[in-house]
Amino acid sequence: MSVVDQVPPTDSDGSPPPLRRNRDFRLLWSGAAASFLSSRVSAAAYPLIVLWHTNSPLATSLVSFAALLPLLLIQLPAGALVDRWDRRRLMIVCEAGRFAALATVAVVLVGGTVSVPLLAAVAFVESSLNVFYRLAERGAVRNVVPAAQLPVALAGNEARGRAAGLVGQPGGILLHSLVRWAPFLFAAVGYLVSLGSLLLIRKDFQAQRAARPGRLRAEVAEGMRWLWKQRFLRVALGIVAGSNVLFQVLSLALILMIKEEGRSPATLSVVVVLSGIGGMLGALTGGWWLRRLSQRTILVGGATAWAALMTSMALVRDPFALGALFAGTSLVGAVFNVASGVYQVRVTPDGMQGRVAATANLIGSGTNALGSLGGGLVLAAWGTTRSVLLVGGVMAVLAALAALSPALRTEDAPDEATRADDDRPPTTPEVPERPEGAAS
Repeated sequence: MSVVDQVPPTDSDGSPPPLRRNRDFRLLWSGAAASFLSSRVSAAAYPLIVLWHTNSPLATSLVSFAALLPLLLIQLPAGALVDRWDRRRLMIVCEAGRFAALATVAVVLVGGTVSVPLLAAVAFVESSLNVFYRLAERGAVRNVVPAAQLPVALAGNEARGRAAGLVGQPGGILLHSLVRWAPFLFAAVGYLVSLGSLLLIRKDFQAQRAARPGRLRAEVAEGMRWLWKQRFLRVALGIVAGSNVLFQVLSLALILMIKEEGRSPATLSVVVVLSGIGGMLGALTGGWWLRRLSQRTILVGGATAWAALMTSMALVRDPFALGALFAGTSLVGAVFNVASGVYQVRVTPDGMQGRVAATANLIGSGTNALGSLGGGLVLAAWGTTRSVLLVGGVMAVLAALAALSPALRTEDAPDEATRADDDRPPTTPEVPERPEGAAS
């Protein structure tokens, strides 16, 4: 029997206690919040410190490349290893390793040295451990909360990730402006806080695994085959992967729009902040949408909304109007992340959680890279207005394909466990005070 199937403690009325009283989930959530915020702060600091102290765009790009490389190289093997190993112990090792790596950078910088090879190596190590940590944490959630509370739990996780993105990047820039080693010391302390929270958790993060692990390549292939056989997940992932390409083009177009209007680069922050607020609202209401709509309705309706919002962006240049439109796309994206996260975690066997999530992440990372490359070519050839109209048109085609796909009708009703969840509006779980700091 898996951990998720065990009978959880219940209140006097027989229902599971609210998540704010689930000690292990609060520890997991708050520790991961500190961890995610730390990774965002350090990610913002790497290019700043290299460019500011070496004045070399090439060195900056090398460090940035080192930080992104693990997303493409180790996703699949990491997924298989996460399914082999004890998730809690693995997460402890990840946080200890990231604390040691970031603390080393802080100490070297305090000594007055800026070493590009060291920064590139630490960026690669930190990003690699981040891949393992996120895959393990995603699989761990279903083992520390009752199944009926997964939508609320994953909505809180999505809100946490969005908050980390909203606060972490400007926080990393601000800390660097104060003293160059500050972002790395902050990140190291955050990883130490996360490590401490993991050491206090009592529950196992996975069901017992009777089978002995086989060959790594065979296990990776097994996870990919399992995902391919899930018609709903396969088609939904294809739609989302296609939209990732379009959003990369749209992000580049936004920068050009701001420049073409002769506005300050700081104007971009208005759009980013409004977009982040939209993402937070989407994350916090994800469970509400899931209780009322089927997965298919969320996917088709959201893709249609994306098409309308993207097309509208070609017609406006005011930063607040653009920010409102981007906030709408972020809201839809956050709801997607909650819905897809709940569905994938519920239908995937516990022993395959890492491999399935890794395969999906790899597809997302690959399409983001493709969109970044193709976006520049499209914008150079078509200009901003026509390129954005093209993006909106392609998104409309994807929405139509989603509406017509027979595969998406294989999951056409809201999950009964979701309906059984309490009717309270989903909110970020109540946790002890911690740095805010995220699905996928």
